[in-house]
Amino acid sequence: MNLAELTKLLKAEVYCGEEKMDSQISFVCAGDLMSDFLVHAEPNSMFVTGLVNVQVVRTAEMLDIAAVVFIRGKKPTDEMINLAVKKGIPLITTTATMYLCCGMLYEAGLKNVPLPSVQATL
Repeated sequence: MNLAELTKLLKAEVYCGEEKMDSQISFVCAGDLMSDFLVHAEPNSMFVTGLVNVQVVRTAEMLDIAAVVFIRGKKPTDEMINLAVKKGIPLITTTATMYLCCGMLYEAGLKNVPLPSVQATL
């Protein structure tokens, strides 16, 4: 799915990165610990998080993440938006909870970032 379709699905608001709405997203990495993202994220994935600070954008840039979705109606700060614009990373917010957001994305066909040790047991 592309980012525009996912934004519509999540009834989300785009704060920056409108020019990247055609980007294809195949995987999702959800959580609030940047250390988990550093270990498990794949390029061109989408972060789903409730953590709202500039480190989220810096981590997304480092890992070549396609977009960041903030849950529970959390809004990025001006500092985050300015950095995301410079780095070309779309920032999106939805009122959905983490559980609901991930469920909707899963039902839409997106997959969890591959985790060899976890996938083998599922």
